[in-house]
Parts: sequence; C-alpha cells; structure tokens
Amino acid sequence: MQGLLSETAGLVTFVRTVQTGSFSAAAKSLGATPSSASKRVSRLEVLLGAKLFRRSTRVLTLTPEGEAFYERVMPLLREIESSTDVVQSHGATSGHLRVSLPGEMGRLLLGPIFSNFMQAYPGISLEIGMTDRHVDILRDNYDIAFRVGHSDHNGLMSKTLSHLDMVLVAAPSLIERYGKVEETAKLRELPFARYSVQGRPYPVRFADGLEILPRGRLDLDSATAIKEAAKLGLGVAHVLKRIVQKDIDDGSLVVLLPNCELEKLPFRALHAFGRMPNLRMQLLTDFVTNFIRASA
Repeated sequence: MQGLLSETAGLVTFVRTVQTGSFSAAAKSLGATPSSASKRVSRLEVLLGAKLFRRSTRVLTLTPEGEAFYERVMPLLREIESSTDVVQSHGATSGHLRVSLPGEMGRLLLGPIFSNFMQAYPGISLEIGMTDRHVDILRDNYDIAFRVGHSDHNGLMSKTLSHLDMVLVAAPSLIERYGKVEETAKLRELPFARYSVQGRPYPVRFADGLEILPRGRLDLDSATAIKEAAKLGLGVAHVLKRIVQKDIDDGSLVVLLPNCELEKLPFRALHAFGRMPNLRMQLLTDFVTNFIRASA
C-alpha cells in the first residue's frame, strides 16, 4: 500500500492521460513535460506489475487492466481533490463541476441555475453538457448527471429527486385525421413520434400497469425533437408534461386520454463518488430538487 501511495504523481498523471488522450496533453495540463509524464506512468506500471496502456506512435489505448484500474482510481482521486469541502462553509464553497443535464429539462433549469445558483455560490464554476443520451459518467468525466427515467446505473450512486408527470399529446391536425381518442386501444392505431435510444423505442406505461408499444412514424432520441414533431402533426408524443405545458395552454397540442393516469418517471441525480457527493454536488442537487418540486 505504501508503495502505491508513494506514486501519487503517477496516479494523477495516469488519470489525466486517460482523460486527455495523450501524454503530451496530460503533461501540459499538469505543467510537466511529455517524457516526464510517460516516465511517471511507466513507474506506476512497474509498481503494479501490469501494463496500463498500449503504446504506439499514433494511438494510446487502455489495456483491460488499465480500464479496471482507471474506474477504481479516478473516483478516489476526485474525492481527495474535493476534500476541502469538509472545512468550507456553504457560502465559501469553491471548485468546478462538470454536469450533464437532459436536453429539454435542462432548458428549464438553465435560467434558475444561471441567475440564482451561480450568484449564491460565486466560487463554483460549471461546465454543462445537455443531452437526452445517457452519458457514461466515468468515461465522459462528468461529476454528476441528472437523468429522467429508468436506466441501468451500475457502479453509480443514484438519488431520486422527484417523480415527474407524463402526458400524451398530439396536434389538432392529427386528431382531425384520426378522430378523437377515447380509449387506450385507439393508441395502437395512431402514429407516434417515439423516444428511442440505440434502436430501442420506449413503451407508453399507464399507472394501472397497462403497457403499449406505440407504432412508430418517427423514432427520435431528443424530447425537443419529439415535441416539435408532435406540433407539426407527425405523431403522438409521450413526453414530460412540464415541457409541453405552454403548448397545451396555447392549443398547439391537445392532451389525449386526460383521465387515464400515466406512470410517472423518476428524476435522478447520479454520481460515482462513493456514498456521499461532495459539497458542490450536494448544493447543486439540493437546488435542482427544490426548483423541480416548487415548479411542479
């Protein structure tokens, strides 16, 4: 153990090399030379008795041992980096967070985060990625990801912040073509703008357990795209109610089967830092939770 702890420079260099993709880029971020960065990792490999990288003149890739070591070591180094949180007051909290937000929900959150959270915590800087794709938190180097829906999160800590109402909506023009929808069986006859990830469309689930796999007119992986397709009459949309509420209010979209309760979807925060998130992450998670619940 003492031998590994004595190679902290090698550990940091190894993690940074994986994140940046090369010794030269890692060295630049650490204020070192490429040759010294390479030597640090080589010493670490000797100590471990295993090759962490496959080296060639053009490509630097992780070995299976390197992948396993990275997934174990990177969260630990992040924890050490954030250890100052335990002696900082909330107002004095500082540091950087790399955050993943779901696309359309993220748009609802950006204004409050910019105008309220960042003003309340001037020492915290943010890098925000917005996508409905379920990012690989470890591989893509995110500190925390906010996700809507059910998903595998092996190796991650997950906290459910809220449960969000879903709704079935369609443009008035689509209803004119296909007629009123007065029972769930009618949904099987309608075209949908379906949410689909890696070729797998998501079903429509009702609170009573009924599940319908809609007929696809369009398969999309973005709530924004699904909403726009629905407004143009291309298909029914099964989406979060809050992202189409304005369209419902102005008549651009009409709610189908309003008396049939749909299964709510969980809104989660995921991270890979052991059982407790660092203070920056906790502050942002609490802020997002309070905003989501207050705006329900």
